[in-house]
Parts: sequence; structure tokens; C-alpha cells
Amino acid sequence: MNAQTVLHTYKRYRTLQTHRISALPIVILMPHSACNCRCVMCDIWKDNKNLKQLTEADITDLLASLKELGTSQVLMSGGEALLNTNFFALCRILKSAGISVVLLTTGLSIKANADDILKYVSEVIVSIDGDEMLHDAIRNIPNAFKKLKEGVEHIKKLNPAYHITGRTVIHRLNYRNWPAIITEAKKMGLNQVSFLPADVSSHAFNRQQAWEEPKQHEILISEKELPELCEVISYLFKEFNQEFHNGFIAESKEKIQDVYHYYAAFYQLNPFPFKKCNAPWVSTVVEADGTVRPCFFLESMGNIRDTSLNNILNSTAAIEFRRTLNTSAHPTCVKCVCSLNLSPLTHLS
Repeated sequence: MNAQTVLHTYKRYRTLQTHRISALPIVILMPHSACNCRCVMCDIWKDNKNLKQLTEADITDLLASLKELGTSQVLMSGGEALLNTNFFALCRILKSAGISVVLLTTGLSIKANADDILKYVSEVIVSIDGDEMLHDAIRNIPNAFKKLKEGVEHIKKLNPAYHITGRTVIHRLNYRNWPAIITEAKKMGLNQVSFLPADVSSHAFNRQQAWEEPKQHEILISEKELPELCEVISYLFKEFNQEFHNGFIAESKEKIQDVYHYYAAFYQLNPFPFKKCNAPWVSTVVEADGTVRPCFFLESMGNIRDTSLNNILNSTAAIEFRRTLNTSAHPTCVKCVCSLNLSPLTHLS
């Protein structure tokens, strides 16, 4: 371990102790506010007409803070990041500063952008919602699965070692299709697949207000369906034991069982699964209009177009927010579906 790594690790420990951000290993950027899918569990696409996007100037201005805070990885999320016509210019700026870029994408246009992805992006994470028919229905886009599959296979043909993983939101419309999702992910050549339940209660994903019950229950697995969900999970444990063992399925069996516990908690059958999370201390989200959040689900802290990211994260209000934040009791955190817990000893590639 070299001196620079030791210093960065020390700064991450200090961040957790003092609540002042002196090291920030991960930054999540949303380069484009629009999306090229119309997913039933997300409202981002409903605001496509109000286009917002990050510019090369935004990223250049961010660099001073990213360097000062030792950021090593930027996740490009969305919306659909590839809709930003300057997306690879943004990646080039980051890569030239020694920051790796991970792309979260619908996968619809990765084939057309394969050469630039291989050049500027270290890893791709694609969304997969079911087998072909169900994936297209959930995405509300014809041939969405075909384009995703062709894109993955094309990149793998160009570079078989390139890492592409899948991410699936499990909900009422696709939990029965869960085994097929794993099978299709393997067939198209993904390196790994991960699963999380659907967020039905927060203001994230462009919800102007949290979903009320009629909308929630389009996605929320109903109480009477919970025994079937339990059966599906038991089937996964039996049929895909090797995939759990070799890591093709990213989560442990205990984490997969928590998908059941998450949905059961809405009916007071058990508490929401406990999540140890330090996301606001190790990462931040910068939206397409420059808004800065501690994570996808918590309130805005400022805007990079008004002041530097470092100043935003280390304002008196932001430090006090982290100091008083109890993620095991905060109502948003309790129902969170995608927590992050990054040890100071964990170093990103």
C-alpha cells in the first residue's frame, strides 16, 4: 500500500468520524434528464420534454473538487446517459484525470456506441426486466430486449473480457419471471446479474410527489401474492445454487430473501430489512441540472452551477445533516432499496 493510498484511507476514516467530506470515492452523475424507455416503475420519461443535461464545462468545473476529494469512480446514471450528445466528451475529461467511468444504461444504444464505450467506459451495467416479451412490455419500447441483447453480444465480440453486468428491479409484474431473467442474462453473456425491489414510496426517479396507493399497487407485490414470491425465491435457491456460489448472482441468498421481507414489510408482516449504509459519507449524486444530493432519495444540498461540489458537501448545513442522520431510523432510509456501505479499506479499481 503506497503513501497516497494510506492517506486516502485515513481521509475516509476521518470523514466518517467528523462528517466533513475529505475523501469521496464515488460520484454519481446524471448526464441527461431524459430516457429512451417508458418503464412502468419509473417516471423519468414523463418529463422528457423538459430537457436538462450536464455540459463539458460542468464536468471541467467539477474536476477540481473530484481531484481534491480523491474520487476514483464516476457512475453515469440517468435518465439515459447516452442521450447526452457530448457523453463521451464528458468521459474523456474524467478518464484523462484518472477517474474510471461506469455506465448504467437501458442498453438500447450500446451497440451503436460500442467502440467509444470500450475506449472510455470501464464497465457497463444494463437493465434487464424479464425475458424478451416481458422486458419489452415493462420498458414500453418495441424490440428493447433485442437491442439490449445485440448490444451486449456485439461488445463481447469486440472484447470478450469486457465486464457487463445486469441489474433487475423485481416487482409485481416480473417476480414470476425471475428464473427466466437469470437464464436470459447468462445466454446473452452478462458477467453477473443483481436484483433489488422496486422503490414505491420515495420522490426519486422524477416523482413530483410520492406514489399513492393506486399507483403503488401497480408495482407493489400484493399481500396475497407473497406466498408465491416465497416459492419463486425457494426455486431460485434450488435451481441456481451454482450461480449463487460462483457469484453470477451478485447477492447472497440472504439478500435475495430480503426482497420478500421488503414487500412483506408493507403489510406489517415484518420490519423492513436492515441496511447498513454510509452513502452520504462516501458518495454523492449530481443531477442533470447540477443539483447535488447525498443519494438518489434524500433532499438537495445545492447546485454545482452555483458553487463548487466541495463547498456544497462541506457546508455547515451538509455537515450537520450527516452528523444527525441515522440511516437505521430515517423514514426514507428505512424503505431504501439500494443502499451503499463502503468500508474505508475498500479501494475501487
